[in-house]
Amino acid sequence: MALQHTLSLAFGLLGNIISLLVFLAPVPTFYTIYKKKTTEGFQALPYVIGLLSSMLYIYYALLKEEIKYDATLLITINSVGSVIETLYISLFLFYAPKKARISNATLLFLLNGFSYAVMVVLTRFLATGEMRIKIVGWICLVFSISVFVAPLGVLRQVIRTKSVEFMPFPLSFFLTLGAVAWFFYGFLIKDFYIALPNILGFFLGVVQMVVYIVYKNAKEVLEDQPKGQELSEHIIDVRKISTLVCPEMSPAVILQPTVDITSDMNEVVQNIIIMAEKTEETKEAAMDDDASTKV
Repeated sequence: MALQHTLSLAFGLLGNIISLLVFLAPVPTFYTIYKKKTTEGFQALPYVIGLLSSMLYIYYALLKEEIKYDATLLITINSVGSVIETLYISLFLFYAPKKARISNATLLFLLNGFSYAVMVVLTRFLATGEMRIKIVGWICLVFSISVFVAPLGVLRQVIRTKSVEFMPFPLSFFLTLGAVAWFFYGFLIKDFYIALPNILGFFLGVVQMVVYIVYKNAKEVLEDQPKGQELSEHIIDVRKISTLVCPEMSPAVILQPTVDITSDMNEVVQNIIIMAEKTEETKEAAMDDDASTKV
């Protein structure tokens, strides 16, 4: 028992450290939002779900404290996580477009305000003792899975756009490590409400990292491809313009690279000189006619 307690304490502390890194992983993302003054393609849903999960586990830990179970490690990390997630969401709402701000604020109120309050009231007055802990434990389990599943929306965006810009790798990496630590913590203290969701969290974290590795260089390749396409499109546009200007002329003839520009210019100049001489002759003839008419 002493060894089991020591190991559970060690994994619990490790889980706290890694979870803190998980909470801090999006800092570069929100620094980018702060610098650009826009949320661009970033989503607030993972942080809203993360905040709700932390709030639920604080409530779950307090209920276990009521039956003389030490849940300090759950309370500490989820309290810190709630503060950090709140800061993220506040920053997101501040810089989000009006439509996104309203929709995410509504989601925040419905999930983290109204739903959470209803759950607390119902479990406090309609359940007691172990039954109350089991009900809240199952709710925590479901939302822990939601925390791991929430980034899958971003995962779909990565696959569709072939860009990992909106899926920071550190977040996926630390979520995977945290899942391992919290699984062993829950396993050692025989709390499957903690252990079970982290099994799924581990596999989803691995999937996210694999997708990141696959698409991390895809954007560079896509950026190189349009150069050749732009040249071909430019050639096509030149041919279209040539056809519009001189529809009877073939585009292939228009784009002949062996045209002697110097000889063409000389010919144009000579034509202008000839036309000027003819104009002068015409004017002189007209003046002679006028003079003879007056006489």
